[in-house]
Amino acid sequence: MIQNTKRILIVDDEEDLCEILQFNLESEGYQTQIAYSAEDALKMDLSSFDLLLLDVMMSKMSGFKLIDTLRKELKINVPVIFLTARGAENDLLTGFNLGAEDYITKPYSLKELMARVKVALRRNDTADVPEAPKVIELQDVKLDLEKKDLFIRNERIDLTRKEFDILRLLLENKAKIFSREEILVKIWSHDVIVTERTVDVNITRLRKKMKEYGAYLKNRQGLGYYFEITH
Repeated sequence: MIQNTKRILIVDDEEDLCEILQFNLESEGYQTQIAYSAEDALKMDLSSFDLLLLDVMMSKMSGFKLIDTLRKELKINVPVIFLTARGAENDLLTGFNLGAEDYITKPYSLKELMARVKVALRRNDTADVPEAPKVIELQDVKLDLEKKDLFIRNERIDLTRKEFDILRLLLENKAKIFSREEILVKIWSHDVIVTERTVDVNITRLRKKMKEYGAYLKNRQGLGYYFEITH
C-alpha cells in the first residue's frame, strides 16, 4: 500500500464508528487522527488537515457550531464532510450554508464514503493549482478566478467552493442554458451521489448572497439555469 500524504481528522463521539472509519481510511493509505468531541478538535492544528469528517450531534458543541467557529473565528477553510443521522432538509441546508463540501446521512456505505472522500480531496487539489490571474467582470459583478473571490460593487461576497464553481460556469458561458444534470456533471463528480435538488439549493444561496444581482441568475422553466444581465 502506498502511503498517502493526505491527512484526515475524524470528529465523532461514537468511538466504535471512529475506529471503523480510521481503519478503512488508513487501508486506503490516508493519515488519520480522531477527536471524540468538537472541543478536542479545536485543541488541534486544524489547518494542518486536508479534510474533516464531522458528526453533527455531539454531547456538547455540535458539528454545526464547530464548522461555524472554523470559518468565522479561526478563518480556516479546510474541507468538511458531515456524517450524520440528521437527514432533514433543514439540516442539509444548514450544513451547506455553513460551507460544508458534502453532507452524508447515516447509515451510509463505506464504499460511497471513500468515493466522496476522494472527490473532496481531488477537488481541493484542483483548487490549489496555481493559474494565471484572470477576472470575469460584467458590470458591477467581478469574479476573481485566481483568488476565487466574488465582488459586487467592490464588496467581497463570501462563497462556498460549489457556489463559486457554479457561478464561474454560468459567467464563463453567459446566456448559455445549463440543465441541472449538466451542472451536476460539471461541478460534482460522477463518483458522488447527489440529486438535482442540490443544484437548486446552491443557486438559491447564490441568489441570496448576491442580493439584487441574484436576479441575473435566471431559470428557464424545464431547461435550466443561465446568467444574463438585463436592463
